[in-house]
Amino acid sequence: MIAAIVLLVLLAVSLFGNLSQWLDGLMPLAHVGSASAGPRLDEVVVEDNDSANKIVVVEVSGIITSRLLDQGGLTMVEKIKEELKRAREDNKVKAVLFKVDSPGGEVLASDEIYKLLKDFQTGKGSKPVITSMGNLAASGGYYIASASRWIVANEMTITGSIGVIMHSYNYRGLMDKIGLQPNVYKSGAHKDMLSGEREPGEIPTDERAMVQSLIDETYGRFKFVVDEGRTAAHEQNQKNIEGKGKALATDWKDYADGRVLSGRRAEELGFVDEVGNFDKAVKRALAIGGAKKANLVQYKLRYELSDFFRMFGKAEAPAIKVDLGMNGLKVEPGHLYFLSPMALH
Repeated sequence: MIAAIVLLVLLAVSLFGNLSQWLDGLMPLAHVGSASAGPRLDEVVVEDNDSANKIVVVEVSGIITSRLLDQGGLTMVEKIKEELKRAREDNKVKAVLFKVDSPGGEVLASDEIYKLLKDFQTGKGSKPVITSMGNLAASGGYYIASASRWIVANEMTITGSIGVIMHSYNYRGLMDKIGLQPNVYKSGAHKDMLSGEREPGEIPTDERAMVQSLIDETYGRFKFVVDEGRTAAHEQNQKNIEGKGKALATDWKDYADGRVLSGRRAEELGFVDEVGNFDKAVKRALAIGGAKKANLVQYKLRYELSDFFRMFGKAEAPAIKVDLGMNGLKVEPGHLYFLSPMALH
């Protein structure tokens, strides 16, 4: 009974505390042109070092995707964009620390994040981006990291996997076994490109060449991004008081064939600047950002009472997710991915 009373009191405090924000949410016109427009990001101190300076920690975890996140109806790209915008506008922010633990993901989403990081480090209010690699920062995870001013990888980090993959199934044999015959009407010879219904022998040579050309073009973009990002970072890092970073090895393209690398090997080839843990990445962010100490902060999406009521206004009931310890990856046919092989198993 006592526990129930305590919970009710806490709930009441939470409800009254969010009442004003809920009322604001019912009057969106009052926010036109105000700072409250857009996603509601609250700054949370994750490590208080008794400083007015800040280092913003941005986490990229799991598959890089353009799909909506569970948080606030934003995509991963949109959320990162808002976080960087907030960091740029805050004069107390000295650097952004990217924590990457990802096997990669969609080509377009990875490229958009790369461009966001690149633009963030140029122009008025620009600040350096330092990347700290976790267990896995491969393929698209490395793609976005290559925009950083400095990259720190643990010696056991799995990174690299520079390449592109398009995955599909041919299920015509199964259809033939059950007596299912497709009837296809198309406007052009290649309108059913990548269809799994055709006999493998029906796929013309020029069509295979078209798909491979698309793969090669995207792969060329990946290598360009690595070369561009790492070369620009190395040139800037020559101005550092301590540590000049690593330049790409002259034969680095020989290792950009989809293979995965350890953090130690990646450092030897110049794909990362140094081997170390998150704490070392923090120290590097302080040094490059020009601060002796700083608080580590994150931007968290704020949940309000209005969000609770909106849930009841949806036509569909909210989904219930059961975590079985397995995150299934749905690789969609016809989509290009920067993915490491670990994500496909």
